Amino acid sequence: MRIATGLCAIAALLAAHAALARPLAVINYGGTLADAQQSAFVQPFQKAAGIDVTATSYSGEQAKVKAMVDAGQVTWDVVEVESTDVGRGCDSGMYERIDWKAVPDATHLTKDAKTRCGVGLFAWANTYAYNTTTLKNPPQGWTDFWDVKKYPGKRGMRKSARGNLEFALMADGVKTADVYKVLATPAGVDRAFKKLDQLRPYIQWWDAGAQPAQFLVGGDVAMSTVFSGRIITAQKAGQPLAIVWNGAIADYDYWVIPKGSPMKAEAMKFINYTIAPQAQADYLARQPGGPVNTQALAKMSPEQLANLPNTPEHAKIGLVNDREFWDEHGDDLDQRFAAWAAR
Repeated sequence: MRIATGLCAIAALLAAHAALARPLAVINYGGTLADAQQSAFVQPFQKAAGIDVTATSYSGEQAKVKAMVDAGQVTWDVVEVESTDVGRGCDSGMYERIDWKAVPDATHLTKDAKTRCGVGLFAWANTYAYNTTTLKNPPQGWTDFWDVKKYPGKRGMRKSARGNLEFALMADGVKTADVYKVLATPAGVDRAFKKLDQLRPYIQWWDAGAQPAQFLVGGDVAMSTVFSGRIITAQKAGQPLAIVWNGAIADYDYWVIPKGSPMKAEAMKFINYTIAPQAQADYLARQPGGPVNTQALAKMSPEQLANLPNTPEHAKIGLVNDREFWDEHGDDLDQRFAAWAAR
């Protein structure tokens, strides 16, 4: 009996050692974002912490995380997710709860960067942009985006309820502070879809973040909804594109740890490294966006500061994505939007 018990203990120790012997698996959204993380986070963290890291990309498929957790075979340790996935994943038991006492920079993080299961990585904005060479009269807000007489041409839009419904209400005159109050009512939802009906004949859908800039540069659309960082990157490359910040929806990407990761402690070390002031500044020098750590602001250039989606100036004329609203209403609105877009 003692021998059998000892063998079981040894086997358990060997299994634990094997699990910890692999590199820390960090999953992101790929592209320039992944390149920036490799330079600002992965390489310096490996050197500083002595922990091997393998970074790979995915397209946000939460089903993959769920399958790992349900099977008890978790091979991803740190995963980048959008704000709408944080609450749902937490509620369904997919992600580990964050012990905020174990986050040294917690007091310096913005309010929206702290959730039950997610630690904010960086801020970005969902808004729209235009080509300055084709539109000489700069549009000012969502009313102009909907005005196809004053600004003829197609409109690029992401095929998603999230963002588009808020944009529609703002175009219909709803104040930014009231958008989610209105959208939480059946009449408000009907109002948003009725406004979208007006623009339907002019919509050119996109699903990848790089497409809007391509559409605008190629003259395929007069304006397009965009992720702000993609346009700032295009501007740096010399493209004649401009962002309209009035009515922009500020949002965050988050780090989460899949439930049951055998490298939870190492995962938290990595996350803590990425949200420190210097790491944030290094990352955002490569990937446009806003810092989650307010102490990083002092390390950023005037050019960067002018394009942050979460500045007080932009906050006055925009809104912040309401995670709790989408956690509660997202499934129903996604289904209705998918049916509407397919008609």
